[in-house]
Amino acid sequence: MSPTATDIGSATAAHPYLTGLHTPMREELTIEDLPVSGTIPAGLTGRYLRMGPNPMAPNPEKYHWFAGDGMIHGIRIEAGKALWYRNRWIRSDRVASALGEDRTPGPRHLFDTVNTNVMGFGDHAIGLIEAGGRPVLFGETLETRTYTDLDGTLRGGLTAHPHVDPLTGEMIAVCYDAATWRSIRYLVITPEGRVRREVRIPVRHGPMIHDCAFTQRFAIVLDLPVTFSLTAAIAGYNFPYRWNEGHKARIGLLPREGDAEDIIWCPVDPCYVFHTVNAFDTPEGGVVLDLVVHDRMFWKRTCGPDSRQCGLERWIVNPIARTVRRVSLDATAQEFPRTDERRLGQPYRYAYTMALTDPFLGTALFKQDLVEGTRQTHEFGPDRHPCEFVFLPAHEQAEEDEGWLMGFVIDAAAATTDLVILDARTFEGAPQASIHFPHIVPPGFHGNWVRDAQ
Repeated sequence: MSPTATDIGSATAAHPYLTGLHTPMREELTIEDLPVSGTIPAGLTGRYLRMGPNPMAPNPEKYHWFAGDGMIHGIRIEAGKALWYRNRWIRSDRVASALGEDRTPGPRHLFDTVNTNVMGFGDHAIGLIEAGGRPVLFGETLETRTYTDLDGTLRGGLTAHPHVDPLTGEMIAVCYDAATWRSIRYLVITPEGRVRREVRIPVRHGPMIHDCAFTQRFAIVLDLPVTFSLTAAIAGYNFPYRWNEGHKARIGLLPREGDAEDIIWCPVDPCYVFHTVNAFDTPEGGVVLDLVVHDRMFWKRTCGPDSRQCGLERWIVNPIARTVRRVSLDATAQEFPRTDERRLGQPYRYAYTMALTDPFLGTALFKQDLVEGTRQTHEFGPDRHPCEFVFLPAHEQAEEDEGWLMGFVIDAAAATTDLVILDARTFEGAPQASIHFPHIVPPGFHGNWVRDAQ
């Protein structure tokens, strides 16, 4: 019998991230030989992995969506078949104790909940968290193997959104720790998984920096007015970050081999950014950064995101004048942007985003053509809610949109979930394949396709 979580109870009735489609799963499942509609593309061999919060015993009065116990979901694909689905809690000390298991080995920092992102890097699938937590390494069948400090080279936590430069294989990361309010850390991690460079960057107020970006010249730092709130921490909220009117918004361009004194700070209007799409240098010496921008964040609601509006923007940065020109590319509410990661740090054309409604539920998928300035929409049908979709190139030399898009789609009426595979070139057409699960996989955060070679 699979282990079950503590009953969440009727006290969660009014909490948008503990009810409805966000109702946490209560058990760990293993389902084999999943039914498939359509044809899984030949050559796909690996696992689709997705991370998200799945609290065992939350306090509804203080619970924030970003702070729940982590759960990883995975689907094994091979030879055109979906061999298995598994979901497993990440074995933090709290989870391992609740399940009566031994403590997971490996070094911790500030806390050991991991719930935000999972990706392949080197020979491992690695689970990620920000604000001072260390990553975890997973086994083939999603067991939590160990926490890691990258062979002793990671001094502090990592980030939920490191990015791998496809031209060098190195990982770029901008990290913040909840206990360190006066500095953040820029890291360069080698393909072998060791920190090669660490630069401490002075800041004020302890900003929450969820994502970063890079060009071939710069690492890009987003120092925006969501900061650590001592008041919220003292009040017992497990996510103590709030909108801070007194924190000046700015973007920093740090030369990738430079030091903190080399960073070029450029002021921007107050706003907040969870996710970047991509960035690149211009021939004139400027920087282009594409990202999803919220007008503000965590200013009223204490349980999850609460911006009044958001949309896809292009920021054109002049490092000489230290100015940022903001251009709206699509004012429609959207989030979880992804692109062909072979183009990260370089000029590119296509972005894929999730059309968004409150509370952070997907309604459709967008394909943004940033050269032509057009948008296509894939509708999944009534009461069907897509999550983040990741792009998979069809082969090593594939063109930028030659490949597939893969992600979860929840059917609210049927209380089921599909892993849907779309052909990116026939984006608005019927799915290439859908892999079916007989339950709801709650909306989570980030996932990736992990090839067997990784």
